[in-house]
Amino acid sequence: MGKMLMAKCRTLQEENEEIGNQASEGKIHELALKLALQKSQNSQLRSQFEGLQKHMEGLTNDVERSNETVLMLQDKLEEKDREIQRLKQELQQKNLEDSKSDATFTRNDNNEMIAGEAAAS
Repeated sequence: MGKMLMAKCRTLQEENEEIGNQASEGKIHELALKLALQKSQNSQLRSQFEGLQKHMEGLTNDVERSNETVLMLQDKLEEKDREIQRLKQELQQKNLEDSKSDATFTRNDNNEMIAGEAAAS
């Protein structure tokens, strides 16, 4: 009877070890599946990140070109503003010269009219 109990204990111990191994293998398998899922998600995120990074590089290039265009247009605008100021000054100078001419012409006309009236009297 002692031998039978010892054999039964050995059998139970082997079954327990087998169940423990199966449980351990099940957990390892479950963890391996989770790890594979995480790797897949990481790969997808990396791919999306790389796509966004390329898109951002393109946008950065567009912004740089736009900034260069803005600077160029700003320079042209300043040049045109200077030209407008120069033309305004030329116009003022011309108007001043014309008004001096008109004043001289009016004085001469008045002097001639006065001289003509004096001669007529």
